[in-house]
Amino acid sequence: MHKSLRIIPAVFAALLLLSCSQSNDKAEQKQPNILLIISDDQGYADFSPFENHSAEISTPNMNRLAESGMIFTQAYTTAPVCSPSRAGLNTGKFQFRWDEKASWGPGLPDSVLTIAEYLKAAGYATARIGKSDYGTNYHKFNVREYPLNHGYDHFLGFSAHAHDYWLNSEESAKRTPDPNGTSAHLGPLMWDREYKSYDEGYLTDIFTDEAISYFKTKKDQPFFLTLAYNSVHHVIHEVPQKYLDKYEVKPIHNYDPDSIETFGNQQPGSYAAYYEKYTRLGAIQDEDMRKYYLANLNCLDDNIGRVLDALKAEGLDKNTLIIYISDNGGSPITGALNAPLSAGKYSLWEGGIRVPMAISWPGKVEAGKVQTNYVSATDILPTITDAAGITLTDQTIDGKSLLKPETDQKRLMVWKWGNTWAVRKGPWKLTNTNESWGKGRPSAQYIKPISNDLSLKLFNLENDPGERVNLAEEMPGKVEELQNSYNNWCSENLGKY
Repeated sequence: MHKSLRIIPAVFAALLLLSCSQSNDKAEQKQPNILLIISDDQGYADFSPFENHSAEISTPNMNRLAESGMIFTQAYTTAPVCSPSRAGLNTGKFQFRWDEKASWGPGLPDSVLTIAEYLKAAGYATARIGKSDYGTNYHKFNVREYPLNHGYDHFLGFSAHAHDYWLNSEESAKRTPDPNGTSAHLGPLMWDREYKSYDEGYLTDIFTDEAISYFKTKKDQPFFLTLAYNSVHHVIHEVPQKYLDKYEVKPIHNYDPDSIETFGNQQPGSYAAYYEKYTRLGAIQDEDMRKYYLANLNCLDDNIGRVLDALKAEGLDKNTLIIYISDNGGSPITGALNAPLSAGKYSLWEGGIRVPMAISWPGKVEAGKVQTNYVSATDILPTITDAAGITLTDQTIDGKSLLKPETDQKRLMVWKWGNTWAVRKGPWKLTNTNESWGKGRPSAQYIKPISNDLSLKLFNLENDPGERVNLAEEMPGKVEELQNSYNNWCSENLGKY
């Protein structure tokens, strides 16, 4: 048996214990269904529930979540890229507890439980639809990182950073010399323990169809569904025609191995050459890149609307907790807008780690509320387990339930990403981060940070969310205090998970 599939007795025992740890009053209540929706690389300003959102966007269904629930203006992911941030989100822990190099590929240790494992032990039906990415062991069924091996009963999706939106068939994979890249990826979707080919259809629509089909069949027990869209990740220009028409932008031909020339060091005819060509500015210019992004986002929002409508039609909306979050900040190269935040994906500037987030649960979460306290994606696991009536005993969980009143306004929050790091306590943030991204130049929406070196930078985020005024030189005492807090956290917690 593959070493990553071993069931550790202590972990299994813990799962059984957790499944019985609901209080009597909770057990008498009907457990809520739980829907976790994750977008990919969504810009901070590209979320219309926020007061100062971009005037260009159209996300009325994200507004529905805000109207029925709560939005968070200072929600943070645990990393500025997808793989580690999703590890943190799904475990309730800063993933650099076990991945001390703070890399792209933290993986998922056997001994670290996921949301799905907690809920499955508590009697939930569990499913994941869409993107599954822990930075390692891609395209494999027999690894811990594959959803069916960490708590999910059902999976339809892909195991990689990205997937083509249109080319989801076995035939397209057969014609492609390199169908299984880590980002440049196309072909049939993983479907439980086999593959499912789609000769037609758009990937965002396919995921929505599968989600609706799933919860229509789950009437006999509560369900936990993770709906992890790859929208609005590259390849951003691949959008149904009606959205291209709306934003007045021309379609770009889909990948064809007979027509794509070499790009960079990629071989002629490869999907990687197509992917690399259209995921940077050059073949697509700034104005059009933004339009493709807006079209892709609009399509995503319409699909979220389809999900919300189906929940209501099935009579599930009143007893379903919905959490919505982006996996990291908007990308510098897709046309995403993070204003007023500096930089974006790939860095620990605010634009890389502060993201759109909303929670809706009728009768349990105050409708129309704007939460301005800073929170973490690690809070999602304890929030969900709290809603399900599960008592957590793991002292290394870094998150807190968002269903309980927040009284600590000086919560310590830390980040580690490669050789950069950041720490926040109250309004104060200290970081050595720099600009960190590749693939040519950023799009016109990118807000350039004030520094591109690894020097220490101190910001008061309450007064300066865009991190434009570095206070490090004039407040050395605060720098020392925060640096000590970060170092102390690392010495006490790294390697403990």
